[in-house]
Amino acid sequence: MATFQYNALTSAGRLMKGTIEAGTQQEASETLEQMQLSVNSVETAKPRKLKTAIGRNEFLLFNQQLASITKAGIPLERGLRELAADVTSRSMRKLIDDIAGELEAGVSIEQAFEQRQKRFPPLYGRILEAGVETGRLSEMLTSLNRHLELANQTRRIIAEAMGYPAVILALAATVITGVFVFIIPQFGEILAEMTGGAQLPGLTRLFLQMAGNVVPFWTAVALFIAAILLLFATCSSFAAGRRLKEALFMRIPVIGRVYHSSVLSRMAEAMAMMVAAGCDMPACLRLSAGSTGSERLILESEMLARQVEQGANILEAGQFCRVIPRLFLYSIQLGSQRNELQDNLYSLGQMYAEQARFGQARLQAVLMPTMIIAVGGVIALCILSLFLPMIKIVNSMSG
Repeated sequence: MATFQYNALTSAGRLMKGTIEAGTQQEASETLEQMQLSVNSVETAKPRKLKTAIGRNEFLLFNQQLASITKAGIPLERGLRELAADVTSRSMRKLIDDIAGELEAGVSIEQAFEQRQKRFPPLYGRILEAGVETGRLSEMLTSLNRHLELANQTRRIIAEAMGYPAVILALAATVITGVFVFIIPQFGEILAEMTGGAQLPGLTRLFLQMAGNVVPFWTAVALFIAAILLLFATCSSFAAGRRLKEALFMRIPVIGRVYHSSVLSRMAEAMAMMVAAGCDMPACLRLSAGSTGSERLILESEMLARQVEQGANILEAGQFCRVIPRLFLYSIQLGSQRNELQDNLYSLGQMYAEQARFGQARLQAVLMPTMIIAVGGVIALCILSLFLPMIKIVNSMSG
């Protein structure tokens, strides 16, 4: 499939420019005519430069403005045009205009955003599509914004908690590296003379060996970090890799719990909106899981929806679930039996949101002291290794 750049007129006489994928130029023209466009020109598109993702704050503002516009009852295409007119960034304005043009040309929301997946968060198009299908786009965008702010707050807590210790660690690493390169080798000879050839303490011998391998050590550390970053980047490029990365992330103490509670809260709130819109349970599970952006949740919800479609009740169908807890499924079943499903789902969303906020407070209280203690421990071990031989000598002389 090749990409073609077109120039056409809508039935209302409005000029449209954009791109379309087709096997040949003739097929591209025919597809545009089927979309009731009057084609002026179709040419092979020039290769696009790789676009970077929009910033978190920029996306948060965009999503917030889009929620406000859709809440006012403005159609999505018109809303995007209005947003583009208010955006100061030229690249962002063009991006929004291009999306609006494709939507006006009949391209689905999910497809329009999927083509720009490097610029928007994963599954953002699916979230919008779910909102449009259920008639709850404004509420879904508002819910997404609330959870984006929660995620940003978690990142800020981690950054603030790790910032000061990280600076100390960097300075300590620089100082200790200088000590290992210039002082400890000479210090080792002095210690050997002072002990009269006796065996040095094990900790001192370890640090003397490290002093002789400083460059290989930091080279190995740099290669290890580069390999980890490359592995994570590779995992992010396909669904199974994202699930693996998410599983590892959820195992991190406190941070994983905050993330897990956050996505469950978002799913519960999205399901409540879809129940109110009249969606059946399988559709609620699929669309709400898609709105979370969690690949593991999407996979489990798809399997759960298939079981429900085959006649199983949701509690029995969820025996295999690892991300969706039993309490979540039990509340859904109980709410369905008592005709209180929407209220139960909203309560679940609030409960998991409170759990996420509690986890954030705990993270803020624990992370910084832990980092400072770890840095202090490394420095203390280094100093202790240099003074152990002297302590041994003093003890032998006093004995």
